[in-house]
Amino acid sequence: MPITETDIRHLRRCVELAAEALADGDEPFGSVLVDGAGAVLFEDRNRVKGGDQTRHPEFEIARWSAANMSPAERAAATVYTSGEHCPMCAAAHGWVGLGRIVYAASSAQLRGWLREWDVPAAPVAALPITDVVPGVRVDGPVDELAAEVESLHRRRFARTR
Repeated sequence: MPITETDIRHLRRCVELAAEALADGDEPFGSVLVDGAGAVLFEDRNRVKGGDQTRHPEFEIARWSAANMSPAERAAATVYTSGEHCPMCAAAHGWVGLGRIVYAASSAQLRGWLREWDVPAAPVAALPITDVVPGVRVDGPVDELAAEVESLHRRRFARTR
């Protein structure tokens, strides 16, 4: 499915949320849940700085949607995110039956940036979403926003060196 202006608008909010997370000393990731009619239902940003590495926004979206939406509503929804879901978040997305995923930057892009900056790999393998949840509709990356996401991650790792 082609990326629309509506998709870009929601992805821009994800990048804003990622910037908020970074400004708060957290990892720069942000996500937005939009229902089938286009209304924003829930948004969040990474909150892992306290030590709970499961506090990803995509995982929080899966939890929120399971508690607040019917299966049909979840299937019709779209999750927008600054970075492609990790395997944990992709699995949560699949288990609760959420619909389309649209991301600004891919896991492969992030891995490449981290290698370029000599940042050690994460303890969990970065897999494409569809390797974890076959059949889910996925769109991304979006080049114009991926550069902004790269900049946020570059700033994150510049602070820790």
